[in-house]
Amino acid sequence: MKPGLGSYTFTWAVGVPGFAPDRPMDAFALLEAAARLEAKAVQFCDNLPLSGLPEPELRALRAEADSMGIAVEVGTRGLDPENLRAYLRLAAPFGCPFVRLVIDRPGDEPSPEEALARLRPILPDFARAGVKLAVENHDRFPASVLARLVESLGADRAGVCLDTVNSFGCLEGLEAAIPILAPYTLNLHVKDFILRRMSHQMGFIIEGCPAGQGRLDIPRLLEQLAAAGKSEISAVLELWTPPEATLEETIRKERRWAEESMAYLQGAVRG
Repeated sequence: MKPGLGSYTFTWAVGVPGFAPDRPMDAFALLEAAARLEAKAVQFCDNLPLSGLPEPELRALRAEADSMGIAVEVGTRGLDPENLRAYLRLAAPFGCPFVRLVIDRPGDEPSPEEALARLRPILPDFARAGVKLAVENHDRFPASVLARLVESLGADRAGVCLDTVNSFGCLEGLEAAIPILAPYTLNLHVKDFILRRMSHQMGFIIEGCPAGQGRLDIPRLLEQLAAAGKSEISAVLELWTPPEATLEETIRKERRWAEESMAYLQGAVRG
């Protein structure tokens, strides 16, 4: 697998609503971080959208990524057809074989049937470009529902971006999701976590941690995906970094976690 970094590795540095750093991380800074940490891929998602970059900056980003030997992946959110076509036009020049897609947007949470009806008209455009939709298991749809959605779209035109924590949102653990979603997986989001009981004993908290230091069995995960024929996909690190007292401290912790996590992921990918 190709170890990668994403814009959700450095969520606080990019900027969280209500917590904007003085100098937010931009696309070029994320690419530089990927090179520094020896990533083979960098994924720009909806928190750091490439669609807003002028064409000269996009060309410069492509050239810099090519010179570093880093594959660029793109992702977006929502089912607006013009936005999806814009990301298709981004994916092709970067040589990205998929567009990672989170179906939901604030105020728009379509049913599986509605999502299917809205995605079908754009599929011919993706098929002609040789680019697939990688629909993320972004917490509302159980794995079986997401698999049926992909099958209905056509497994030759769509697949899954498999996130290692999101399925908890629909009361499914990874052990339930992997057997169903592994055959459709086009991209992996490696997000480690801890699960602990709250101090008053009434409830649990799922919280992020550096890769290799939590409950996620990353070696087994990689083995399961390899057994499904997915050993060549990208494994993009993402972090749920709990905040510290100040944004500056939080960003420093996030950077440290990224360094520790990539060192671990590099070793895990090499086996």
